[in-house]
Amino acid sequence: MTSGFGQFCPVAIASEVFAERWTPLILRELIAGSEQFNDIHRGVPLMSRALLVRRLDELEAAGVITKEALDGKRGHRYRLTPAGEECKPIVEALAHWGQRWTVRVERRNLDAGFLMWSVRRRIALARLPEGRVVACFRFGGIPRGHRGPRVFWLLLERSGAEMCVTDPGLEVDIEVEADLATMASVWLGDMPFKAALDAKAIRLLGPRALTSAFPSWLLLSRFADVPRPAGVTP
Repeated sequence: MTSGFGQFCPVAIASEVFAERWTPLILRELIAGSEQFNDIHRGVPLMSRALLVRRLDELEAAGVITKEALDGKRGHRYRLTPAGEECKPIVEALAHWGQRWTVRVERRNLDAGFLMWSVRRRIALARLPEGRVVACFRFGGIPRGHRGPRVFWLLLERSGAEMCVTDPGLEVDIEVEADLATMASVWLGDMPFKAALDAKAIRLLGPRALTSAFPSWLLLSRFADVPRPAGVTP
């Protein structure tokens, strides 16, 4: 943690905890339900693991999270304390502001891994057909220099959704070929899925019953419905 702002103002003191680099995003992941280190790191893949360890230790020391050992396993489980729970409306207000006022989809901030990790959490499980559906996502338009995966697999069942970054060795039921910026815009609610399909910036390949139903499985970002003020464009 930094040496602080040297002020006793509550805004300054709170900012010493909340406004550290990466901390709001770590809290976002914890609020979204991630509890174990690897799951939290998947939500902040550009953050070094060593720095994530340090930030988690700082949040624990500040009384924002608790850390407990996993029974019979390596690693820890991280959970919000009552103080951490009170960060939820702060993080949500920040998200609402960003959804309303910022230009979000730019080449510099496109990350296919983060997009897919977010999509995995927002699947309408009850709308899935019976049995397992394997969806393979292949992204184009990846920023130059990006070292992460370009192909992802979602294993979808009514009991839950799992993301793989290596081939799970299962027959693929539906393929999604997408421009990354377009898929991010759809996810954020800035472009209707149908418009992306009509523009062929997203292509769905597979049985018609699955490709027709697929858009209804994606619940999109929790903030996709936040309206922009008049005159503000994505």
